[in-house]
Amino acid sequence: MRIAIDVMGGDHAPDAILAGSLAAVDLLAPQDRLVLVGDAQAIRDAMTERGLTDEPRIEVEPTTQIIEMDEVPTAAVRKKPDSSIVRMAELGKARAGDRRCDIILSAGNTGACVAAAQMSMRRLPGVHRPGIAVTFPSFAGPLVICDIGANPDPKPHHLHQYAVMASVYARSTVNKDNPRVALLSIGGEEGKGNSLVKEAAKLIRADKSINYVGFAEGRDLFADRADVIITEGFTGNVVIKLAEGLSSGLFQMIASEIFEVNPELAMQLEPIVKGIYKKHDYHEFGGAPLLGANGICFICHGSSIAKTITSAIKSAISYAKLDVNKGIVEALGQLEPVQEGVV
Repeated sequence: MRIAIDVMGGDHAPDAILAGSLAAVDLLAPQDRLVLVGDAQAIRDAMTERGLTDEPRIEVEPTTQIIEMDEVPTAAVRKKPDSSIVRMAELGKARAGDRRCDIILSAGNTGACVAAAQMSMRRLPGVHRPGIAVTFPSFAGPLVICDIGANPDPKPHHLHQYAVMASVYARSTVNKDNPRVALLSIGGEEGKGNSLVKEAAKLIRADKSINYVGFAEGRDLFADRADVIITEGFTGNVVIKLAEGLSSGLFQMIASEIFEVNPELAMQLEPIVKGIYKKHDYHEFGGAPLLGANGICFICHGSSIAKTITSAIKSAISYAKLDVNKGIVEALGQLEPVQEGVV
């Protein structure tokens, strides 16, 4: 298995990305390879510092350009063909039935990653728009949310496809034989929501292959309402980052309050609090797959640290072994074709 990593993307790149990537070498089989894409000198310096200069499982793919986090995605991808994101995506492109890398992974500009992946890797047969699916550690167990940033302005049939793809993903990754699917809305009643949600609900409800349970509100993310939550990329991105901030802030507040009241008790409870926090720490989960891409593309949080990248590589390797894409193609093949001009 060959894994291409954009080492120049992310708020803490390249140092954190390189540290996390090189720490993942121990996860690799002898025949596996990490292809580090970016500034060749920075990569080699990091390898030397960690005593990995002669490590045969690491390859360097030098690039000269960087797509910054604040650049306009599509324009940047076209303007910077030698950027780490674009070259990484090209490594994941299938050529004559083969591809140089089986997995691509980046913590860089999300829009640019999605655009580059679609331009180079293309989409799976039947997919209209890829969506990012994250496994969210809710209090009731793992919850799949799609989309969290790939498609902020979708059409109803895009959300329908997300429901299909995320259901396949949930069956494969969180062991849900018949995952419950809900649409994120402003109320649980069918009459609520905007036109996008209402139209998407009609399509999903009519699809008997989906175990649709209706609308879900924001608070339902922390309850046992559904196994899969479908939304558009704008709202999904806001929701997931709100949840991350809430989790971090809540645990810090609890620890501070306990320590202030009883420092001795705080020391006794520290292992328990840390254990619970670890279950809800996004750094432990790493990246999220871009469902619908013709290949395996993992997108990581822009604020990824070394641990995030190591976790993402581990997750991506596990994901690759599940062959989720085959299930997605088969499931979408059962849908009615969308009329020309509305894709």
